[in-house]
Amino acid sequence: MFGKKMRHINRYREIATALISQGFYYIVEEMGLSEKVPYYRRKRPDLTDKNPRGMGERIKLVLQQLGPTYIKLGQIASTRPDILPAEVIVELEKLQDKVPAFAFTQVREIIQQELGAALEEVYQEFEQEPLAAASIGQVHQAVLKTGEKVAVKIQRPRIAADIRTDLEILYELASLAENRFRWVESYQLVDMVEEFSKSLLNELDYTFEARNAEKISKQFVNSTAIYIPKVYWEHSTKKVLTAEYIDGIKISEIERLEHQGYHLSRLADQFAKGIFEQIFIGGFFHGDPHPGNVVVLPGEIIAFLDFGMVGRLNEELKYNLASLVIALMRKNSDELVKSILHMGIVPEQVNRLQLRDDIEILQEKYYGVPLSKLSLGEAVNHIFAITLKYKIRMPADFVLVGKALLTMEGIVEKLDPNVSILNVAEPFGQKLVMERMHPKDLAKRLWKNVNNFGEALSSFPENLKELSSIAKRGRLRLDISISELKPILDNQDRISNQLSFCIILLAFSIIMASIIVSLTIAGQSSLLWRIPVVEIGFAIAMIMLFGLLYAIIRSGKS
Repeated sequence: MFGKKMRHINRYREIATALISQGFYYIVEEMGLSEKVPYYRRKRPDLTDKNPRGMGERIKLVLQQLGPTYIKLGQIASTRPDILPAEVIVELEKLQDKVPAFAFTQVREIIQQELGAALEEVYQEFEQEPLAAASIGQVHQAVLKTGEKVAVKIQRPRIAADIRTDLEILYELASLAENRFRWVESYQLVDMVEEFSKSLLNELDYTFEARNAEKISKQFVNSTAIYIPKVYWEHSTKKVLTAEYIDGIKISEIERLEHQGYHLSRLADQFAKGIFEQIFIGGFFHGDPHPGNVVVLPGEIIAFLDFGMVGRLNEELKYNLASLVIALMRKNSDELVKSILHMGIVPEQVNRLQLRDDIEILQEKYYGVPLSKLSLGEAVNHIFAITLKYKIRMPADFVLVGKALLTMEGIVEKLDPNVSILNVAEPFGQKLVMERMHPKDLAKRLWKNVNNFGEALSSFPENLKELSSIAKRGRLRLDISISELKPILDNQDRISNQLSFCIILLAFSIIMASIIVSLTIAGQSSLLWRIPVVEIGFAIAMIMLFGLLYAIIRSGKS
């Protein structure tokens, strides 16, 4: 317990130092970080020395100083343009988690502990120098006893404990920030940290990555254009992952591909279709298809590698995404707004009329742009910028779609600039919409709605009883706030006033008519108590009539 507390104190000191070094002294002060670090000498930086770096770059440098956990969290955060401003996202995307490799003696120990056998008993050959080393683990090339070439990923020693300590502190800092800064509350920082923590902890368990690879491979079991490496489960655990070694050409190495006679336009088309198949049809997709994770094999086959980051879309999200793509193609603002509202967590105070206006402005930006030149990923990210403005929280997996699309488009454009991503995507979106309209699917959703309605109906008496009980105790409070309602109510007031005026005028006219008829029957003059009642009444009626006409004309309703 004491050791854990000391680790936390030391880490708080490192965090405070990193923040101060990049000019975030006010955060250290306001959050009381210095109070959490006993005997910490606080040195106020020279505020006259202006930091020329932008906010995004300074945040990136803080994360780099704090090491692997914060770098990985920064990389995950870079996929959330619906939460963070564009200038911060650009800098976070530059974060690299390349670190020195750990010793081969430690590799031997981990394999012995995890696989229950010495390295030589499992592998026929094993390269001591890793192919790549990152913050969480490193990859070695090897050959199994049965002769298959494999890539072995081994988790860095003690990294899991370090990351969990960092996540505990990060959660404490997020809670502290929400309590100290009012503006932080709207960003739901604690929820964000929990979401990022979940993604990061999943990366610590290599069995997640193995299952992800197998799940995506099932989508292409009958495909000759896409390949997913095989996982060797008997030689894999939470800390060791053994998978088929793939020896190909990176999809970004254009000159090598051309030199070896590959058709770049065909590769571009197959790669784009492979991504759309995962997103729209499978609903389970590679979340980081950058050039290092995509290689070309002989026969113009596209192979995907490294499935640590994946996205999941349920049927509802897939349909909304398809609707969004079709609305973008047809430049239909109403459908775009509807898709956004269906997908996101919408704050109560959001102004939907202004939201629609911003969507209209976005549409105008693409007005006249041919579909072949329209970037789907860029358009989706512009939509995320709008959702950020209105604090509409989009599902993390849908945001990952935007990142995957942007990455894919960058690769496709290098392979063949003439390929229209939207044209490739449309058949997948149309297929999804048509499936949605299928009688079987309609019946399924109808039955689901009937069940939901039945549940709501059965709980209605109980809810009514509870509401009645609250009302009897005098605790019922009704609070309605609709920004668009005021103009409507003002207009209703004007109409009501005019209607009341009409009724009064009509009543007055009836009274005057009765007086005239009575005087005529009695054969008397229009003088009553020597007062010309009829003439005065007629004058009042005319004044009221002209007043009413003026009010109607002024209100613009004539």
